[in-house]
Amino acid sequence: MAENVEDLTVNYEEDGVLVVREIDKEILSKGSWTTILFRYQELDRATGEYGPDKFSIRRYQKRSGQYQTKSKFNISSVAQAEKIVETLSRWLDEEKQ
Repeated sequence: MAENVEDLTVNYEEDGVLVVREIDKEILSKGSWTTILFRYQELDRATGEYGPDKFSIRRYQKRSGQYQTKSKFNISSVAQAEKIVETLSRWLDEEKQ
């Protein structure tokens, strides 16, 4: 794992091939518990092309100077991400009233 929050990634290689490619990330909170939202793509081994964007929210805990993954939630499609955004937006608008 990483010592610095900026070095955390979802990039994943197998046999020298990048099978999960990080596109972007947003650090939502920092500290001994850190939350990061990742945007990534997975390699389709049949075509050699990367698939559609996916998203993952991951929580890390820093112990003994290293960040360790403690939990994750994968958002598997743009449609699911849009539904989450719509719901959160509606709830936040209700809070403002």
